[in-house]
Amino acid sequence: MKLKLNSEYARNHLFVTVLAAGMGLWFGYDGLVKYPATPARELYVSIEKAEPPEGMTGAALESFKAQKTRTQHGFALFSLAAAAIVGLRLIKSARFRFEFDDDGFSDASGRHGWGDVKGVDDRDWEKKGITRLAMADGRTVALDAWHHVGVKDFHALLEKKR
Repeated sequence: MKLKLNSEYARNHLFVTVLAAGMGLWFGYDGLVKYPATPARELYVSIEKAEPPEGMTGAALESFKAQKTRTQHGFALFSLAAAAIVGLRLIKSARFRFEFDDDGFSDASGRHGWGDVKGVDDRDWEKKGITRLAMADGRTVALDAWHHVGVKDFHALLEKKR
């Protein structure tokens, strides 16, 4: 049996990736185009929904504008970084290959028999559906039932073979 990407996991992570990228582009537009093109007083009124306090003129309004523009840059970078992290994690999960049958299993490193599993870490199995296999070659293979459909079947077969 082959593990398959869980469609609910994929949908949720794709949604977050697109949302974060959209927010990053919006913040970027504000910080790179809209805010610099808007006069400082108008920007103050549009953000604060009120006239500037008496005495807040020229340099103080320009300082307000510069601070709000930097904030938009920071939000853009944060949002785009979040989109990249979640998106790359989704791609990694989608590219993960794992197959198993009664004789053993295959992953990116090749074919393995059940005897190649030297230990199983199931401390997260009940709560999260995560199992970690300690392999004879020193590697650890982590399988997450939230990321892939078929992990529960593999885990059940693993329990029988141990």
